[in-house]
Amino acid sequence: MATRNEAGVVLGPVSYLDCIIFCIFLAPQLIWHAGFFGTVWCVFQALPFLILKLPVSFVWDRYFSPREKQSLFIQRSSPFEDFVIRCVRYAFSNVPAKIGRVFFSREVALPFLRFRLLRHGYFECPVYWKEHHEKSFKGVWIIKDPEEKPDLVIYYAHGGGFSMGSTYFYLEFLMSWLSLLHKAGYCNPAIFALEYTLVPDAAYPTQLEEATEAYEHVLEVAQDPSVVCVSGDSAGATLILCLLLHLGEKGPDYQHRLPRPGFAVVISPWVTLISKRHKNMANDYLDVKQLHQYGTQFAGDSMAETDPLVSPGCCKDVTWWKRSCPEKGIFVTYGEAEVFAPEIEGLIDLLREANVLVGSKAEPGGIHAWPVASLFLSSSLDNRLDGLRTITKEIRQRVP
Repeated sequence: MATRNEAGVVLGPVSYLDCIIFCIFLAPQLIWHAGFFGTVWCVFQALPFLILKLPVSFVWDRYFSPREKQSLFIQRSSPFEDFVIRCVRYAFSNVPAKIGRVFFSREVALPFLRFRLLRHGYFECPVYWKEHHEKSFKGVWIIKDPEEKPDLVIYYAHGGGFSMGSTYFYLEFLMSWLSLLHKAGYCNPAIFALEYTLVPDAAYPTQLEEATEAYEHVLEVAQDPSVVCVSGDSAGATLILCLLLHLGEKGPDYQHRLPRPGFAVVISPWVTLISKRHKNMANDYLDVKQLHQYGTQFAGDSMAETDPLVSPGCCKDVTWWKRSCPEKGIFVTYGEAEVFAPEIEGLIDLLREANVLVGSKAEPGGIHAWPVASLFLSSSLDNRLDGLRTITKEIRQRVP
């Protein structure tokens, strides 16, 4: 069942039928972009996992392991959530990025969203959105009323390790968020989602340059930086932190830099691209070795371990952070059981040392970017929207 209000819609949870339809949309795109033999070989390599390892470990962990030995995530998750996360964990570690990025591509995500809308009785999208293309950046605008000035603008950057992901895959998540923002009291909320260039097509500083140009565009539309909230998840959250540090960077043209936004929300930020504190977790779907490879590719010729504008966790200068963060502060949400948790907690401590207004929520037993993943995987409406409701509440308190 879908729920709706004047601003948008919240579709029902993803079903097994949705998964089948997604694969139908995915198959020809995989063959087109990755090649027939490349696709077949990837599927062939996955067969031992799909046929043997996945079902055996799934049944054993959920139904035969004593409850006290089960992780909090397994205890709290539904079989569907657990099953999908196990598949994502395998894919993140074993599927090449050039294949993985097809899963999230515009050519797959848009037909799938149209099917989801149709299955819930919508022949047209109930939320206004349009693509925005300029020479220096591109993205998607989502807004309640395009004829009116927005009273809140979320500037969002998607995740995906800088190698995968797209704004179009996030459209349902962003439309649901728009609905909650309107319900929270904003008359005309808007979201601009940045479609930045993925690696290896380009490396740093391309993504930061695109993010900066797009931020300037958002300021022009909003006409007031205090109503702008910058946000992102995972690698997108990293890009947002890089943008903030760039805005607060000292230099000869510092006085002419763009103004800071009113507020910031980051979901499971990849704080430090390469860190010894990154450890694989039993239930998180991220893999440290693969992450560090993606981080190195994103950094390009830059020093990922030392440059704060590439890897924000490298910035230990509290005055720089104080100059960079929004006046109304920053809200950080993450999972206690995710790979990035130690680095995220270190960032929160550093921001508080810099006297930045910091709010945070560590989801008990939570894994990476759960507010995003739960919208698609969780079965109950409360669980699906819990993360977004928390974020929306924080925004409402800071951006009245």
